[in-house]
Amino acid sequence: MNTAFRTASNSFFLGALLCLSQISHAESSDISGTWRSIDDKTGYAKSLIKIEKNTNGLYSGKIIKVLSHAGYKPEEFCIDCPAPFTGKPIEGLNVLTGLKANPSEEGLYDGGKILDPLSGHIYSAKIKLNSDGKKLVIRGFIGFSLLGRSQTWYREDKAAE
Repeated sequence: MNTAFRTASNSFFLGALLCLSQISHAESSDISGTWRSIDDKTGYAKSLIKIEKNTNGLYSGKIIKVLSHAGYKPEEFCIDCPAPFTGKPIEGLNVLTGLKANPSEEGLYDGGKILDPLSGHIYSAKIKLNSDGKKLVIRGFIGFSLLGRSQTWYREDKAAE
């Protein structure tokens, strides 16, 4: 094999490897996808939420499935929610809106709102995605981030999406 061909082959291989690593990094640092929400009070999984990025670069999330467990029957409708959510089915409800990637910190998304469909309260929201892209912590708060509560959500396998 001549040297020019070997150099070209190595360059192509390294370029392809670099592209694949960038794609992998982009997937792990993006919050788009399906997430299993875990109740911070009970520790049980509550729902599956699909987060998507719109054309303006903002993220929103919709409940695509409400989960039950032994001894717990989930609410079906958003009873105590403000308009326009009042009386709407919880499955299909947009509960996360207006989040954007924070350019000053990798994996941080802020500036959004989150609706708690059980209490009807709407909170300011920020999300911190962990480095492998499989877990995020949602912080809902009023005013200051210190005055709020957090939930951990886990990414569902791509096959589940």
